[in-house]
Amino acid sequence: MTPLALTPPAIEPVSLSEAKDFLRILADDEDELLGTLITAARLMIEAASVRLLIEQSWRIVLDAWPQGGEIRLPLSPVRSLTAARVHPAAGTAEPVAPSSLALVEGSDPPLVRVAGPVPVPGRARSAIEIDLVAGFGATRDTVPAPLRQAVLRLACRWFEHRGDVVSRDAMRLPAEIAAFVAPFRRVRL
Repeated sequence: MTPLALTPPAIEPVSLSEAKDFLRILADDEDELLGTLITAARLMIEAASVRLLIEQSWRIVLDAWPQGGEIRLPLSPVRSLTAARVHPAAGTAEPVAPSSLALVEGSDPPLVRVAGPVPVPGRARSAIEIDLVAGFGATRDTVPAPLRQAVLRLACRWFEHRGDVVSRDAMRLPAEIAAFVAPFRRVRL
């Protein structure tokens, strides 16, 4: 299973003005740098929490339909399935009827259940594509406050300590930021 990003989030979970207020910055000369750090911090928090913060479009590529009829998705939270198609040995992909795939409500990690007839793949690799929308929502207020705080604090930390902590933080989140993320991590037993 391969997840492919189709469209990035339209906004970041933390605005540039929020970060500037937190850092008490009045000038605009480093807005581009701070904006880049906010994006990098979001990506790091998404990786650490295994949650996508702001709505974005993804494609899941499979070689074959699963034996048990359930597809465990590597992205969370999943808001909706938008399309699915199956590739034959040659020619144009055949669409999967929307009623044939069902997103299982409340499952974590998200599950898609094969709920009806689906076309048989005609090639051995990358035969099935499922497009979906994942993330907490399209606006900042849909992102849980602790995750927004983690993005804000990590971006501001990198801004204040340029080059001093970024390489260390890339290996492991600082404890005070990891504490914001911890409630959202999926625990394996």
